[in-house]
Amino acid sequence: MRDLKMPGDRHPEKAHRTNNAQPKKPDWIRVKAPVSEGYKKTREILKTNKLVTVCEEAGCPNVGECWSQGHATMMIMGEICTRGCSFCNVATGRPDDLDLFEPGRVAHAVQTLGLKHVVITSVDRDDLDDGGAEHFAQTIRAVRHRAPGTTIEILTPDFLKCAPEALEKVVEARPDVFNHNLETVPGLYPGVRPGARYFHSLRLLQRVKELDPAMFTKSGIMVGLGEQSHEVRQVMDDMRSADVDFLTIGQYLQPTPKHHAVERFVTPDEFKAYEKAAFGKGFLMVSATPLTRSSYHAGDDFARMRDNRMEKLGRV
Repeated sequence: MRDLKMPGDRHPEKAHRTNNAQPKKPDWIRVKAPVSEGYKKTREILKTNKLVTVCEEAGCPNVGECWSQGHATMMIMGEICTRGCSFCNVATGRPDDLDLFEPGRVAHAVQTLGLKHVVITSVDRDDLDDGGAEHFAQTIRAVRHRAPGTTIEILTPDFLKCAPEALEKVVEARPDVFNHNLETVPGLYPGVRPGARYFHSLRLLQRVKELDPAMFTKSGIMVGLGEQSHEVRQVMDDMRSADVDFLTIGQYLQPTPKHHAVERFVTPDEFKAYEKAAFGKGFLMVSATPLTRSSYHAGDDFARMRDNRMEKLGRV
């Protein structure tokens, strides 16, 4: 275990700017409050299994829609992150020890919910020598055992402070989709993602393909943080150079006044233009809408991506 200096407060306020006014959301951003019976059932299953979801921790705007359909993104390794990114609402501090029974509980929840596709993510765990890679691998194997018909998508940290073997552990467990988000354009990393390195994250995605060329890779960014259109398109080119298959682009929404400010709300027409440009650059699948998040409609999009690959191979 590394001796990390953590802020005494569990919340990442010290890493964030203060008093950023939250602008009024345009009509295309607003969503209804979750009230359906399906939502309540999913919440109860997750609560019974003592599971954390990024849907709640990150304040996802799509939680009502997804949970009403029995979909949820499991967040393993606790709810306290060792990083303090200025866009993220997950608490920062010293995490608890790993729960060795968590992989089994995740697998049980996946089976109970009857999921055809599950997304599993985590907080950053810079306190662990392997960044939590073995825990990811155990969770993947547990889900495979309990729900063999479920396809598995993982959304991992960057394993920045780990040996190369950490990533290899995860890939060897053979998730169907390996997702790692670049989050923003490289010029905004110092203020938005200060604990990460853009080209390390890009190389991580490239390395997955080197280890397993058949594995689908996925990455996403937020817009509205102050990036320029040409920078977004350069990120697309960078991802394609790393052979990333699936790109997601969504509107950044400021969780609290202490987080990074929303510089502007990108219009639906601009998202459509990004989608068209990304498909033109060769991505197998693109989701670019104001409400797009990494796991939004992930199962349906995975099926389309798989079909697109088969169609592409059939044309060769």
